[in-house]
Amino acid sequence: MIDPHVHLRDWNQKSKETLRHGLSVAWRAGLDGVFEMPNTDPPLISREAILRRIQDADAALASLAVPLFHGLYAGLTADERQIEGVVRAWQELFPRVVGLKMFAGHSTGLMGIVERDAQALVYRTLAKLGYTGVLAVHCEKQALLRSAEWDPGRPVSHARARPPAAEVASVDDQRELAAAAGFAGTLHVCHISTPWALDLLRGKHAAEPPFRVTCGLTPHHALLDAGMMESSAGAHLLVNPPLRPLPLPSLMLRRLLDGEIDWIETDHAPHTLRDKTESFASGIPGLPFYPRFIKLIAGRTSRARLDEITHNAICEAFSIRIANTRRAGEDNLAGEYEYDAFAVLNVAEDRGGAIGRS
Repeated sequence: MIDPHVHLRDWNQKSKETLRHGLSVAWRAGLDGVFEMPNTDPPLISREAILRRIQDADAALASLAVPLFHGLYAGLTADERQIEGVVRAWQELFPRVVGLKMFAGHSTGLMGIVERDAQALVYRTLAKLGYTGVLAVHCEKQALLRSAEWDPGRPVSHARARPPAAEVASVDDQRELAAAAGFAGTLHVCHISTPWALDLLRGKHAAEPPFRVTCGLTPHHALLDAGMMESSAGAHLLVNPPLRPLPLPSLMLRRLLDGEIDWIETDHAPHTLRDKTESFASGIPGLPFYPRFIKLIAGRTSRARLDEITHNAICEAFSIRIANTRRAGEDNLAGEYEYDAFAVLNVAEDRGGAIGRS
């Protein structure tokens, strides 16, 4: 099994988690590989930072003595020379550098390339350079986010501050800009959370794009809903994009099982308790829950589909070979964190008989 979307910590974020701990949890959760996102501190936007991260991850894996594959995305900015540099890093270091990542809206790390013209520059530059790899995009249109709606006293307001329309409009932008630029790679929409964005990505309301598109679904967007944030622990469930209202989670899970979503990705992003309850950081530790999520869905789909959404589709999209020695369904729940963001999932698990059949 592979988790192609994790935010590992360390460096200036050691208080949240170390590389060694994150990779250890991934291994104990039954994974063969993880792909790390670039909004580290400092970010992975240069060859030097990428090489340092690879060296540190290799040291952590050596100390653990486990054969876990660690890949990473190079981060993009709106600077043409920087884009050229990370494309060269991908060419030189693939498959360790698995692809590129663009934040089309601000999230943790403030790496957003939020202006449409700047996003167009990214696609034109990638097309000019002949980039054919995966471009993973965090799709939330900054202009449609409603910061005035956010009320720290009511964490559920986060769902209103980052509405579904922001995701849908951003997916529309990426399709249009990539096509106009002649982008020749794979456009991957990370942590897709609404059926409208999915329909748009798949060309149900427009012509299919002239490039490959993929998307991933997180366990929290499949099982949790915005109403759960009304509880006293609501701030623990802050994520970007936010949890959606019912019935959207079960609709998205159904579409994963039906083959419309390419794979599962946890968006693992641990924070300290203070980060969550005082700074209201977005992100939850997804790796420990991965095997439980597989248990929840295993009886609702085929073994072939489980292999597809946990391994095969990922390897195909990235043109990468990673052994599937730890197939979906192994019982390896692991990982301890300062706060249990997934305690509320016991509620979702109790409702499991209805999940995916709405």
